[in-house]
Amino acid sequence: MKTTSKEDVRSHCAVNYGVEIFGDRWSLLIIRDIVFVGKKTYGEFLKSEEGIATNVLASRLAFLEEQGILSRAPSPADGRKDFYTLTEKGLDLIPIMFNIVIWSAKYDSKSYVRQSKEFFARLSRSPMQVSEEVKALVRNGGCVFPVSKE
Repeated sequence: MKTTSKEDVRSHCAVNYGVEIFGDRWSLLIIRDIVFVGKKTYGEFLKSEEGIATNVLASRLAFLEEQGILSRAPSPADGRKDFYTLTEKGLDLIPIMFNIVIWSAKYDSKSYVRQSKEFFARLSRSPMQVSEEVKALVRNGGCVFPVSKE
């Protein structure tokens, strides 16, 4: 997938630009996995319940890296693995993703976020404040709902 530059976009409509960068089925799910559960490696992304194909995952990770949404670096513990993290440009997608979460919870009665009542209540009350807190958390290697790796 090629890099989307100002010359590559179908139009200079702001909505179109966003759709061309993160409007596919997988990009926001990769970002979600980083933000909410702290996934960092190809293998971790591959285990997501939505069942992304290996070739699609590789393509999306490469595209998001080319777009400056993700950065990739060797794992300090295992140089054979790469860690993917959000850049500042990627972190700036967190408020957008949270607005999607709020909208989805309103219309999907089975939304997983409803199980996290305290987080969802805070997010609904103060989406920008929560977004800034989560951006700082993710910037420092954390995530919203850390999962024990035991």
